[in-house]
Amino acid sequence: MAFTGRAALLAALGSVPIGIWDPGWTGILAVNAPLAVACACDFALAAPVRGLRLTRSGDTSTRLGDTADVTLTVANPSNRPLRAHLRDAWPPSSWQPGTESAASRHRVTVPAGERRRVTTRLRPTRRGDRQSDRVTVRSYGPLGLFTRQGTHRVPWSVRVLPPFTSRKHLPSKLSRLRELDGRTSVLTRGQGTEFDSLREYVPGDDTRSIDWRATARQSTVAIRTWRPERDRHILLVLDTGRTSAGRVGDAPRLDASMDATLLLAALASRAGDRVDLLAYDRRVRALVQGRTAGDVLPSLVSAMAPLEPELVETDARGLTATALRSAPRRSLIVLLTTLDAAPIEEGLLPVLPRLTQRHAVVLASVADPHISRMARARGNADAVYEAAAAAQAQAERHRTADQLRRHGVTVVDAVPDELAPALADAYLELKAAGRL
Repeated sequence: MAFTGRAALLAALGSVPIGIWDPGWTGILAVNAPLAVACACDFALAAPVRGLRLTRSGDTSTRLGDTADVTLTVANPSNRPLRAHLRDAWPPSSWQPGTESAASRHRVTVPAGERRRVTTRLRPTRRGDRQSDRVTVRSYGPLGLFTRQGTHRVPWSVRVLPPFTSRKHLPSKLSRLRELDGRTSVLTRGQGTEFDSLREYVPGDDTRSIDWRATARQSTVAIRTWRPERDRHILLVLDTGRTSAGRVGDAPRLDASMDATLLLAALASRAGDRVDLLAYDRRVRALVQGRTAGDVLPSLVSAMAPLEPELVETDARGLTATALRSAPRRSLIVLLTTLDAAPIEEGLLPVLPRLTQRHAVVLASVADPHISRMARARGNADAVYEAAAAAQAQAERHRTADQLRRHGVTVVDAVPDELAPALADAYLELKAAGRL
């Protein structure tokens, strides 16, 4: 309960000579009794705050960059009308900077025995779960001289999902997948392909694909068509350790890796392959297994939403052991991690043969576009020194990638905007070559 009207009362009495009245409340009441009565009535007519009943409804999830509307229903069971200012508090990352005050504060008038709704529109700036805080209600009397104030806990949670900005590339990747799948005139054959159907021979076809038995039964030459094998297992491994916290542009490397993961998962599930997810640093942070094609993408998005980089060095041996348990049979293992020399040479390379002897391995890493810009810089001494440092960093990165390739690993190294389509292309190339 807040007696905020006292300031207004003192201001109203400011014209009364100070010598006439006591500075205490007794003197004020003696000098201006009608105003004191009005204040007491105003306080008495303000609707009580503690008896209000507040409930929530609305959105429980949204993508990063989109909005979420959460509705607060205020029920007034008292016999006095509620005239109030209401603040619906959420964590600061629930709004764009500078917009919290306008979005979380509401004026509300609720007649006695009725209810009203107010909507708080969130626009989160970070992934994860945003939990509502307290709702503060300040109830005014008819004259606005006194107020009653109280808080209510009305729990609600909004999960902020990864934005999946790379989904714009999905139609073009699916078009190439249909070509590999034998649905257009481009047909492939390799170690990992399976028989699809027969068709009539046309000039230019590979004569090794002629089916002589089928040709003998008909008057035309028959050709076997092939498609990539389905139901392959793909394990996507997100490194959530220290190196994933490095920021590239406005976001950590982990966010770019998540975006690439979602595009590859969407593409592979459309291709009929089974997709699992493992997020690991020194322990399992997320594990998604055994989902159907229609459920795999929502499951991955929900599992990745609360993930944050951990400021610890990734345990490469533990990651490898967990990946091998998650993929007991031959699979495609996609590691989304760093290409920095120290973590690779000291952590991953000693245990890499355990993965490559049984599985096909792809390593995808987020490159910093600022390094490329530094390498092209010229014009003054500082720019030349920066270019030399950038060239050294690039050479070290290429050397690390070459070491991985000598172990049979397919390396994808691209800036954040290009990593997702580059990883999808690598998957399609492996599928076309029959290496899955």
